[in-house]
Amino acid sequence: MSAMNYFPDNWVVLHIKDGKLDRGWYKLLAGWSGGYLHGDSWRMNSGIARVTDEGNYLKFWGYSGSCYVCNKNLYGLRMNIAGVYNTLKKNEGFEEQITLMPKNTNWLEMDW
Repeated sequence: MSAMNYFPDNWVVLHIKDGKLDRGWYKLLAGWSGGYLHGDSWRMNSGIARVTDEGNYLKFWGYSGSCYVCNKNLYGLRMNIAGVYNTLKKNEGFEEQITLMPKNTNWLEMDW
């Protein structure tokens, strides 16, 4: 079975702490901008397993086998995912557990 590929309009990486795990895990939150007939949409991957550099793009491989092909210049919160991020942060008990990773993170050096 081949991996499902997604090509988001913008993306961010979230670090999610877990009291049971020392380091937590990382997930990619991806967004697509909608139009008149179709609204904005978003997806969060199953967790980042590895990242590869493809020139202008980074490929984020998830634990489920999916692959998010992300333009390096499109990192950041936009309207299509900002609401999701804010909702996650506002959930009781999650305020301190979810961190937006900085844009200048070296994704290839991360210990996923």
